Amino acid sequence: MMQDPIGIPTCFSAGDKPTDDPAAVTRSGQSVFMSVYQTKLAGKCRLITITWCKNLLLHGLSISIEGLDGDNQFNCKVELKPWYFWRKHGSNRFQVDGKLVEVYWDLKAAKFSGETEPQSDYYVAVVCEEEVVLLVGDLKKDAYRKTGSRPSLIEPILVSKKEHIFGKKKFSTRAKFHEKDRFHEISIECNTNNLNTCNISANNSSISGFDPEMEIRIDGHLSIHVKHLQWKFRGNESIFVNKIRVEVYWDVHDWLFMPGLRHALIVFKPTSSTTSTSTSLTATLSLPPPSSVITMPLSYQLDDSFPVEGYNGGGSSGYCLFLYGWKVE
Repeated sequence: MMQDPIGIPTCFSAGDKPTDDPAAVTRSGQSVFMSVYQTKLAGKCRLITITWCKNLLLHGLSISIEGLDGDNQFNCKVELKPWYFWRKHGSNRFQVDGKLVEVYWDLKAAKFSGETEPQSDYYVAVVCEEEVVLLVGDLKKDAYRKTGSRPSLIEPILVSKKEHIFGKKKFSTRAKFHEKDRFHEISIECNTNNLNTCNISANNSSISGFDPEMEIRIDGHLSIHVKHLQWKFRGNESIFVNKIRVEVYWDVHDWLFMPGLRHALIVFKPTSSTTSTSTSLTATLSLPPPSSVITMPLSYQLDDSFPVEGYNGGGSSGYCLFLYGWKVE
C-alpha cells in the first residue's frame, strides 16, 4: 500500500492556508506542478519549492523555503484570479532565520499555453542579502532590474520536478531530461479493465482472464511495455532518450488494489553513465535489479534526501521527475 506524504498545497483562496491533504487536491480536480531547487539562503543550504496549481477558477503560485529543521516553514503564496489583475505582478517579504527574504513576480504577460506552469514571458525571483538566490522564468533582465540585486555566486540546483496529472486511462506531460535537452512528450497508458470491479487473488494469474498492462511512450515511441501488471505493479527499467540513459521506476499498486481515487507514481531519473551510475543509484535507493518487482512501495524508497548534482550537473545527476497519475472514472 502506497503511503506517500505528497505534501502539496491546493489552490487557495484569500485567507486560506495551503493543505497537504491529497484528498483535498483530488477533490478540487486541480493540476499541480512543483520544482524543488537547492541553493544557499540565509547562510544555509536549503530547498526552495516553487509550486504552480490550476483548477477551473484560478492559477495559484506558492514559494516555500525550507527551515533549519527541514520543514517548509516560510511560505509566500499568490492567487492569479482573472479579476485580480494587480496580483499578476508584485512582491512580498518575510524573515528566514533573521534574514530578510523578498519574493518578486511578474506574470502579466505570462503564456501558460494550457499548462499549469508558465511557458514564457514571466519571472519569479527570490532575493536575500541583495542577491538573487533563485530566478525562474525567461524575463531575467526585467527581474534583475526590478529587484536591483546581483546574481548569486552559487548556481541553484534543480533537484526534482513533481507533477500531478489526472486521467482515465492515458496520462500525458512534457518534460526535459537535461537542461540543454529539448522537451519530450511523455505518455503513460494503463489498461486495467475497470479498476472498480477489479479483484486479484493470489491464486489468480489474471483479472477474469484479462491481464492488465502498461505502456510508457516517449515522443510517440514505445519505451516500456509492462505485461501482467498485477504481478509487476512495481519495477524499474533503463531506457535511452537522445543518448541519455534514463532509469524509470513505477509503482501502480493503488491503481490495481485500492478502491476509490488513488494515484500511481512514475519516476524518471536521467543518468550520464551506462554502468556505474545505475549501480550507485540502485544501491542508494535500495532497489532490486532492473525489471524486477519492488517489494516495498516506491514512495518509501525514493525521496529528495540522496546526494544530488542536479539537472544541469555532470556525472551522476541527482535530478528526478516524479509523475503522480490520479485515475478518475
